[in-house]
Amino acid sequence: MIVRTLTLAAGLTGAATSSQFPEFSQQYVQRLGGAVDALAEVVTNFDSSAAAEGLTRQEALEQMMGSEFVARRRSDMETTFARYDTLRTTLTKIETAGPFTRAYRASGSGVDTEVAKATWRAFEPAVPLNFAGLMFAGFGFFASALSFGAIIFLFRGCLRMIFRSSKQVS
Repeated sequence: MIVRTLTLAAGLTGAATSSQFPEFSQQYVQRLGGAVDALAEVVTNFDSSAAAEGLTRQEALEQMMGSEFVARRRSDMETTFARYDTLRTTLTKIETAGPFTRAYRASGSGVDTEVAKATWRAFEPAVPLNFAGLMFAGFGFFASALSFGAIIFLFRGCLRMIFRSSKQVS
């Protein structure tokens, strides 16, 4: 009876934990969208300034020489453009993916670690009462309950072997 209770508790813990992924994913997408919007403003301002001088972005960057500060600013802008492109691509991929594809991609290179860390620091658990939340909770329940059950099964088997060998020795 105790083992069943503990297995149920492990399953419920797994369900509660894994059901948080859709909520974390939603908060990550919101934060990623905010980062893309902020970088878009910087990129648009730079491109507008370049266009006002009759320059393309690349031409404007090439003119940024003359002092260490201007050279550093040029490097900063190039980094900003690259990050904007990367985050925008990541956002597009994530927004078009369903919750299960997001979970699959979460373990790969499709996640910006800076945004994910910031999301994790500000993450507030919630109970998602939608299909995805229920599916993740169900998966977490069964995975945790089965894992706990397997550990108990192996532990009990090891104890039986130890007791059998100790009885044979005496």
